[in-house]
Amino acid sequence: MKFGGTSVGTAQAMQQAISIVAREEGRGTPLVVLSACSGITNKLVQIAGAAGRSALDEAMTLAGEVRGFHLNLLDELIKGAELKAELATTIEALANRLEMLIKGVDIVGELTERSKDMFCSFGELLSTTVFAAAMKELGHNVAWVDVRTVMITDENFGFARPLDEICTANVSKIITPLLAAGTTVVTQGYIGATKDGRTTTLGRGGSDYSAALLGAWLDDTSIQIWTDVDGVMTCDPRLVPEARSIRVMTFSEAAELAYLGAKVLHPDTIAPAVQKNIPVYVLNSLHPDAKGTIITNDPERLSGMSYEGLVKSIAVKKNQCIINVRSNRMMGRHGFMNELFDLFARYGVSVEMISTSEVSVSLTVDDKSFNDELIQDLKTLGEVEIEHNVATISVVGDNLRMSRGVAGRIFSALKNVNLRMISQGASEINVGVVVEEPEVATAVNNLHREFFSAPQDHAIFEKPAGK
Repeated sequence: MKFGGTSVGTAQAMQQAISIVAREEGRGTPLVVLSACSGITNKLVQIAGAAGRSALDEAMTLAGEVRGFHLNLLDELIKGAELKAELATTIEALANRLEMLIKGVDIVGELTERSKDMFCSFGELLSTTVFAAAMKELGHNVAWVDVRTVMITDENFGFARPLDEICTANVSKIITPLLAAGTTVVTQGYIGATKDGRTTTLGRGGSDYSAALLGAWLDDTSIQIWTDVDGVMTCDPRLVPEARSIRVMTFSEAAELAYLGAKVLHPDTIAPAVQKNIPVYVLNSLHPDAKGTIITNDPERLSGMSYEGLVKSIAVKKNQCIINVRSNRMMGRHGFMNELFDLFARYGVSVEMISTSEVSVSLTVDDKSFNDELIQDLKTLGEVEIEHNVATISVVGDNLRMSRGVAGRIFSALKNVNLRMISQGASEINVGVVVEEPEVATAVNNLHREFFSAPQDHAIFEKPAGK
């Protein structure tokens, strides 16, 4: 069971999360993975930045806010004086270590990726410490486990990857015996450690990945991702108020959506679940009785919830730009694309969407990911044109690959929208277009009406709880 930042961001949210864990304890002993409380990781990144540029007063003030937030959380959640004093000592010790780290980086005058990972780790260490103590006071048989004793990773600080064999052995040695004894385990998402004990992180959003990895190493029956929305939606409800929750989807659909901009899942979450074929449930901690979304490749589950619709969801990724490269060197010659993508690789820029013709390539990248040096190098290959303030819109569904006329319906729905680029994913389960940002709302609402306005099988789509 993984709970995101908003699901543990306040005393009330933590109490709700604990009640959800308690309900699960009646069915088996859960492993609970927590993110940092909402907003804390961002604050820790700010602290790291301030320390790196020797803004000591700013960094220490922010660290004081982190300390104060968790002490206030403690006051609201814990009633017993003895446990409260014990927990306050632990929080103070973690806060003191944070302040020592700030002073160390300030003295050295340099913020490394390794130091940044150490800064970011405090959020999860603090949230799980408070959560486990609150469960303990309520009479739960609970153990707090430092995930850095289990999640052993490579030394790629900032985006570390786990060493599977070591981690599997550690899970069997440390976590499995506790669960077997009926003890609920509370541990951290997002963070890990190298073989020699240096703290690493799995990248932003890595708590989902942590939970999926731990579920796979345990050979568990399900992985639950508790968030603040009713599962995966047909579209972002902030853009389309009529958006509905999807009851069931395949791993390939979920992975595609995650990469294309859906906010519910971290892209890497799906991989460990696919490997072990463990169903992933995306659930709402604010409405725990809502059915949420099941992500699975189980034919029985999927056939039991079949439907006639073509599209599962519409994903949007804003703050993109189009880079158009035109060159006669492309015509009838090999090697051009290799040169082009070598340049993007050299500058560490990820290409989101691509469309090609005989003499031009159009691709989208994050608007903040490239610099003038990359553009100058691209100009050695041909004429370069950049279009800012665009967004990618992707129509996703496994049924697209076997259905005729879908593209026609997509472009008919978008007939009043200026399409800057068109691309079909290699997986054949998504069709993507690029539009100017002011036209995003019109485009996605038109697409949603086209594919979701007809009555659908309620086994697949549900209105969000409370709507």
